[in-house]
Amino acid sequence: MEVGEVHAWPSTVEEARDIQDRLRPSLELGDPGPQRPATIAGLDVSYAGDGTGVDRLAAAVVVLDAVTLETVEEAVVAGIAAFPYVPGLFAFRELPTLLEALRRLDTTPGLLVCDGAGLAHPRRFGLACHLGVLTGLPAMGVAKTRLFGRHDQPGPRRGATADLLDDGGEVVGRVLRTQDGTRPVYVSVGHRIDLDTACRHALALSPEFRLPETTRRADRLSRAALRAG
Repeated sequence: MEVGEVHAWPSTVEEARDIQDRLRPSLELGDPGPQRPATIAGLDVSYAGDGTGVDRLAAAVVVLDAVTLETVEEAVVAGIAAFPYVPGLFAFRELPTLLEALRRLDTTPGLLVCDGAGLAHPRRFGLACHLGVLTGLPAMGVAKTRLFGRHDQPGPRRGATADLLDDGGEVVGRVLRTQDGTRPVYVSVGHRIDLDTACRHALALSPEFRLPETTRRADRLSRAALRAG
């Protein structure tokens, strides 16, 4: 697939924050987003180190049929973390390799599902936002752990939710129970999708396990690439 023009890569924390500030107004947040996309892509990155140093990594993209959840296409690219580990700027470590993996796809997915945050981010510009703006595609984040915000616990049954709030009480995401009695995941919008639609897709992508199939398969692919390389 084609990826649009990418900004110059930052070398300092100040440059990275300036890029986030410059790109944030490009977010499209009022669009309900794709209701029935033909394909949905999961993106994940695995590290050979602990994720905080100059680590070797592998970025994987797995495209699924949105109805059957069968794998349609996949791509994986090995690389080196492109930026130091700085809280709030983690996307800058992974984006170059993720974008290269997307370029290797023949399929243009109808929706990107990132293993990370979108608006549920201290600077309101997590990985899902950044990828959405750079590719122009609808994008959302499904995080395993809470990066930002506060919330009540959702009910114990599959589909239960609770709002994820910033310090001022603004909704920045939703805590979603994808399976009965399991720990919830943290869903937030990235670009060209609303929160209700994002949560509906996250639940549909998780028919058996806590994590969406998009994340599970991209995680397996990236880990296998590191072991092989």
